[in-house]
Order: sequence, then C-alpha cells, then structure tokens
Amino acid sequence: MTALQNPLALLARLLMALLFLPAGISKIGGFAGTAGYIGSVGLPMPEVGAAIAILVEVGASILLIIGLFTRPAALVLAIFTLVASFFFHAFWSMPAEAQMMQSLMFYKNIAIVGGLLAIAAHGAGAFSMDAKRGN
Repeated sequence: MTALQNPLALLARLLMALLFLPAGISKIGGFAGTAGYIGSVGLPMPEVGAAIAILVEVGASILLIIGLFTRPAALVLAIFTLVASFFFHAFWSMPAEAQMMQSLMFYKNIAIVGGLLAIAAHGAGAFSMDAKRGN
C-alpha cells in the first residue's frame, strides 16, 4: 500500500476539489441567489457570506489541486463544511418529509469533513507543490 500513498493522496485532493470548485464557481454566476439562500436561513450579511463561500471554495480547491498549503486549505474547507452543514442541512428542525434528504446531506458533509481532516493530517503527498517546497 505504501506505493499507492502518493497517487492516492493526489486523487483524494483532486476529488475533494471536484466537489468544491464547481460549487464555488457556480456561486460567482449566481451570486444574488447564493446571497438570498444564505439570508433565508437567517445568517447576517448574506452578501459577505456569499463572498466568503466563493473565496473558500474556489481558493482552497485550487490550493488542493496544486498541493500548495494543502494542510491549511483542507482544514479551512473542513471547518467551512462543518459550519455550513449545521446551517443548511439542519434536518432536526425540518418537517418530517424533508428530514430524510437533509439528514443524508448532513452526514455526507460530515464524511467529507472526515476526508478533509485526513488530508490535513497527512498532507499532500509527493505529487504536490508542498513536496517541492519541502513541506
């Protein structure tokens, strides 16, 4: 398995970026809708929240792809995802007919947080800018 460690680390980074990068890019084009959705759950300053979401999703995804500052990028995405899960997939406070889908989304996000924490713990691997920088 050791021979697969670096290719798997690269694949993990790319797959995580595949989730967050398109989501961040779509928020740019749909900024007003994103801000409206953020406001609909009662969060203050939804435009600022939308800008932060775009910065985190796009910026950290790019860092994961190239493997630069991988540990902090993964940690930021993990925290972002965990916080967002409690606001946007709060299945415990929803009508019964919405709870199943939202609980699946919530726990999917928790699993993603786990994967991001593993990347943060183990780093980018040899196929990364971090490795070239000696980190």
